[in-house]
Amino acid sequence: MAAGLEYGLKGIVWKRIQDTIIADCRKSKVWKILILDPFTTKILSSCCKMSDLMSEKITIVEDLYKNREPVLEMKAIYFISPTAKVCSFIPVMIKLHYYCPDDLFNNMKLYCAKYIQVCKEINLSFLPQEAQVFTFDNPGAFNSIYKPNSLDKMKTLETLADQLVTICATLDEYPGVRYKKDSKNMENAKTLAELVDNKLGKTQAQLLIVERGFDPVSPILHELTYQAMAYDLIDIQKDIYQYKAKDGSEKEALLNEDDMLWVKLRHKHIAEVSEQIPKMLKEISASKKQPDGKITISNLSQMMKKMPSFRKELTEKTIHLQLAEDCMQQFSNNVEKLCKAEQDLAVGSDVDGMKVKDPMRTLLPVLLHPYSIHDKIRAVLLYIFSLNGTTDENLSKLIQHVKIEDEREYILNWKRLGVPIITESSIFSRKPTRRDRSQEQTYNLSRWTPVIKDVMEVSERKLPYFIRFMPPDRQSSKGTIRPHSPGMILLFQQHCSVLMVKCFHSFHCTLNAFHIRG
Repeated sequence: MAAGLEYGLKGIVWKRIQDTIIADCRKSKVWKILILDPFTTKILSSCCKMSDLMSEKITIVEDLYKNREPVLEMKAIYFISPTAKVCSFIPVMIKLHYYCPDDLFNNMKLYCAKYIQVCKEINLSFLPQEAQVFTFDNPGAFNSIYKPNSLDKMKTLETLADQLVTICATLDEYPGVRYKKDSKNMENAKTLAELVDNKLGKTQAQLLIVERGFDPVSPILHELTYQAMAYDLIDIQKDIYQYKAKDGSEKEALLNEDDMLWVKLRHKHIAEVSEQIPKMLKEISASKKQPDGKITISNLSQMMKKMPSFRKELTEKTIHLQLAEDCMQQFSNNVEKLCKAEQDLAVGSDVDGMKVKDPMRTLLPVLLHPYSIHDKIRAVLLYIFSLNGTTDENLSKLIQHVKIEDEREYILNWKRLGVPIITESSIFSRKPTRRDRSQEQTYNLSRWTPVIKDVMEVSERKLPYFIRFMPPDRQSSKGTIRPHSPGMILLFQQHCSVLMVKCFHSFHCTLNAFHIRG
């Protein structure tokens, strides 16, 4: 992939900000103020800490929209978005360094050019989420694109194309563009592919654009990797995990890139996490010749008292031992049997490899059990997906049985994504063929593999190049995308599940969605 990706998107974005924005001010010995709007605040917060800014002689970070007292002895750096609203807040009473990523430069030249010392464009219009994951932080884009008779659909697609180009520029990649080919619902992916292709040259990397209907199953399932499970079953808000310590006090832990244990474990299966954390703690205990035995929260409290020098390391592991235990407790109490039914419906066979001949027999116990309405809707959707659509009569019976008449549209709206929901007859259309992964080693309740993993070796017939600028000798190619190709960027047109994020860590890929679903 692009040079520097081994350091992660967060590191690449922070270096871009340093080189483009901060480098101009380094010669000055004066301390500086950094003024941000809400979006650039998110960008900066995603890739650096206040200590990083302090080391660059930036001592104050201010909100553009708030009233501020003048600080005449300090220089101001404005890192703001290219919107008319944002630019209307630029003061003209002091000299400033100004960085704007788009075409409002002409207005600035007209009204306040003499007050600006430096004016640059910085191509950043995305938020780095993980080392190989980014988002546009735009959940409203989904409604804008798929809502019937949407008036701002093309404007939204144009904005997304511009944002995609900024990630390509940041990675120093100008990829060939592919989109999901689907005779029934290919319009949005093809349009976005064309818009992006018009803004890019090409290298060997690939930009793949697929819509949510490409794989409706993955975001519906209960996923049992650590991060997905935590955000699905535990009430984690804004990446903050709240829990009770042994003494009964309320504690908080921030689950982000600064927690290296979280980064190491988050995409592992909960079974592996539950084994690895106690193993790590036993290694610490053994190094200090502490008595061996079962690792519990109570034992850890005693260890911290006896080994104060290891307090920070033990605290970090204690948090994750507690979180893993909470996940397993929620799993055992609420969703273990549900997960088995979900996997059978999604995969189409049980743990012994026997084909599920009657999906209704798998679904019925879920509907009869006192699961939440939300979980029952998920199960009904998986049932419909397993059949590749059902009759209106059958769907009405299911909705009445579950008593979710008010939520009927939640199910029907999937058809706007190109997912078969209602069919005209009892003879349902054939489901797309999947790669045979029956020989792959996996956990019984994690047998489903996201369709996106198949994309890594998909044929050009299913994901064609956008061929406006493609060399003639490549237009007839029948090759495949290999895991060892120079690299890929994948855009999901809607929310993306953590299960899909997990798939990318064995490939040279970056993954994007309008919004990431935990």
